[in-house]
Amino acid sequence: MLIDSHVHLNDKRFDRDRDILIRSLKDNGVELVINIGINLRTSIDSVNLANKYHNIYTSVGVHPHAAKEVTEATMEELEKLTENKKVIAIGETGLDFYYDNSPRDIQRKWFKEQLELAKKLDLPAIIHSREADQETYDIIKKSQDGSLRGVMHCFSGDINMAEKYIDLGFHIALGGVVTFKNAEATKEVAKSIALEKLLIETDCPYLTPVPYRGKRNEPIFVRYVAEKIAEIKDISIDEVAEYTNRNTKELFSIS
Repeated sequence: MLIDSHVHLNDKRFDRDRDILIRSLKDNGVELVINIGINLRTSIDSVNLANKYHNIYTSVGVHPHAAKEVTEATMEELEKLTENKKVIAIGETGLDFYYDNSPRDIQRKWFKEQLELAKKLDLPAIIHSREADQETYDIIKKSQDGSLRGVMHCFSGDINMAEKYIDLGFHIALGGVVTFKNAEATKEVAKSIALEKLLIETDCPYLTPVPYRGKRNEPIFVRYVAEKIAEIKDISIDEVAEYTNRNTKELFSIS
């Protein structure tokens, strides 16, 4: 049994078969999933979904793409949502300088605010970083007072940056990219970092792993991520499952 630590089952691409898919997870080797909020609306929807199903937990937060929509009232609403016992993280938050869908100064502001909220509530943070490696790291490092913890979601940096995040107390999550033919940096990360710091994910419906690349990604495809990591590390998939399941449950305080 595997845990998919990052899914977006609110996405409209799951509208036609969401309930069937969720009910079939266990039969397809997935113990549980963490559904991710990317703005206030999806955070509310995700809490409702988690309340409906025992095998779904959720985060609440605002993705850098939606940072321009955030107000202080938004942050207050996110904090209220964390009163629900199925909310186990803040995020995904961070910086995205590839698309720049929100102004960079606005991204920075609400990224910092969400890190502070995570510390205040003693919840881990789920971090998105694209084309902003150094600045993402600098903001986290400045915020780190010994109480901040979290995961670098769908990590796309090199091994040097991965080790720097690990030194800050963060975990590294790898997804379908590790199965891509030319993803040498990601494969090096998979090979080099300790199993104790590794999580696996699909980021579904995005970033579908080989051999289903080009199709809608689903939580059950997390197995291909685990298999590739096992191959790269020359260990069994059972060992990958054992460590990544334990790491996920410990990081997010899932009993």
